[in-house]
Amino acid sequence: MLMRTDPFRELDRFANQVLGTAARPAVMPMDAWRQGEEFFVEFDLPGINADSLDIDIERNVVTVRAERPGLDPNREMLATERPRGVFSRQLVLGENLDTEKIDASYNEGVLRLRIPVAERAKPRKISIDRGRQAINDDVANREVINA
Repeated sequence: MLMRTDPFRELDRFANQVLGTAARPAVMPMDAWRQGEEFFVEFDLPGINADSLDIDIERNVVTVRAERPGLDPNREMLATERPRGVFSRQLVLGENLDTEKIDASYNEGVLRLRIPVAERAKPRKISIDRGRQAINDDVANREVINA
């Protein structure tokens, strides 16, 4: 029986594990959306122990780290498709989000961040002074320039 050898097969397998593929990305897949006055981000992290999760924020950059421990080296594996090791992902948040009030929860393999919209970024009404006195004060404070 002849076996066709491909010298790049192992390189392709390694690249797919590190970089991922369109069907199975190596990074943490996420969804992000705005709902009313809040912004939500969800990361899929199945099989990750909650104690291995770490979330840091510096200015407007959120870093999420998680670890899936390696397998027992004495175990004879038939297939190893799930990535192992430390994963991290960074999100750059806009200035319109309140990074001081981020909430995080982890349930059934999904890490959810809830980030409120900052007060300064919320729509607001500007009142218009329609009083006659305000117009008169403005005219009195104007400086005349002769050109």
